Amino acid sequence: MKRSKEELRKRRHRRVRKKVYGRPDRPRLCVYGSLNHIYAQIIDDYKGHTMVAASTLDKEIRGEIKHGGNVDAARKVGTLIATRAVQKGIKRVVFDRGGFKYHGRIKALADAAREAGLEF
Repeated sequence: MKRSKEELRKRRHRRVRKKVYGRPDRPRLCVYGSLNHIYAQIIDDYKGHTMVAASTLDKEIRGEIKHGGNVDAARKVGTLIATRAVQKGIKRVVFDRGGFKYHGRIKALADAAREAGLEF
């Protein structure tokens, strides 16, 4: 039987998560993109909690963008998550692309986060 795109993405994500693990000194930057929005979290997997989060639903970004599911919105989320992380003292992260291809919105978010001060 043919597998759906979502099922294939989840399989890739499980495969990536076997290798990518967030530690207290280097937490995991997890990215998820739906059709209408993009979300980013910095997670400490040892404690199992989210340290920093940003998305296109945040009040700081919502007024600046028309649609949350495009590359421009992803760039703004990337800069927002990086600035929030740097304020909390997080400089180095491990990037978890969430099973998505490193292309388009995911790449734009990662590049913006790098430019704003995160290392990965």
